Amino acid sequence: MGGKIPAEMLIRIYNENPNPKSIRQVVDLLEDGGIIIYPTDTVYAMGCDILATKSIEKIARFKGLNPKNPELSLIFHDMSQLSEYTIIRDNTLFKLLKRNLPGPFTFIIQANNQIPKLFKNKKKTVGIRIPDNNIVLEIVRELGRPIITTSIHDSDEVIEYTTDPELIYEKYHDITDIMIDGGFGRSEASTIVDCTGEEIEIVRQGLGVLEL
Repeated sequence: MGGKIPAEMLIRIYNENPNPKSIRQVVDLLEDGGIIIYPTDTVYAMGCDILATKSIEKIARFKGLNPKNPELSLIFHDMSQLSEYTIIRDNTLFKLLKRNLPGPFTFIIQANNQIPKLFKNKKKTVGIRIPDNNIVLEIVRELGRPIITTSIHDSDEVIEYTTDPELIYEKYHDITDIMIDGGFGRSEASTIVDCTGEEIEIVRQGLGVLEL
């Protein structure tokens, strides 16, 4: 896309003090089934309301995933909201999550019966994130439920197209309704930690250094 980006499509929100009116604008779009690109504490990500089935399928197809069983993670506002959708099996896991969140991690944990209903399949586990980023946390808090999240990071990609908000929008404007400019993003993704087995396993070492 050449030329100037339409102002209504690219919204500047500051992490230090997110503008409530801008947050509400994004939430209204999410409630309407829209797809957004937003900053996290790692790379920029794409997502939608957890109830927006068609948008979830659209994102899954875009990422080359099975639209009926997409491996997509969820962003929560805090531990309290997280407990509504997942099973935190013991105090050890709770303390591990509490020590490392908010932070640059994706934890794979057991889903409760809310998740299969939402994903329309027998999903038993789910990747969860509580990023250390006020913009996305405020969006999720205002929405009142988690949002789907998938990184737009691509190891083969030119670095600017995953860190520069205007270039990200230029590349992904066909699939997104709003691009949130939260400043330059990082180029390193989250650390993925699998908590579903007997031992905690780091599946991918990313930006986060796990505190055990």
